[in-house]
Amino acid sequence: MPTNEEYSVDTDLGRIDLRQVHHWLSTDAFWALGRSKETVQRAAGGSLNFGVYDSAGGLCGYARVVTDHATFAWLCDVYIDRPSRGRGLGLFLAQAVVDTLWPMHLKRVLLSTLDAHGLYEQVGFTPFPDPQKLMILSGAR
Repeated sequence: MPTNEEYSVDTDLGRIDLRQVHHWLSTDAFWALGRSKETVQRAAGGSLNFGVYDSAGGLCGYARVVTDHATFAWLCDVYIDRPSRGRGLGLFLAQAVVDTLWPMHLKRVLLSTLDAHGLYEQVGFTPFPDPQKLMILSGAR
């Protein structure tokens, strides 16, 4: 996994503090406000998870990828802790995700972003060519 002198990325779910991730997502991530701890744990358990760590081993960022490891992936829940922002960690994390997924030769990797298009373009993402083809099934059953 990628490292530099100050930060590293690791996909070991056992190392990721899901209590911290739950706090970040449920209180500060507009797409996940109010998400339960159980939902965060279940989602992480079914995903490929990425933790960003400082040199002291403290968790300062997170992302997860929902994937079948063969044809498709969805990058979601990307979060950098507020005190750690402005240091290029979002780009560092996004590149680590792309580098991890690349050898899988997936046909498609999707993400949804409100305001970070420029960041994701730096690691190869482009606008979806035919957004009218996308559909969504929302709501709990």
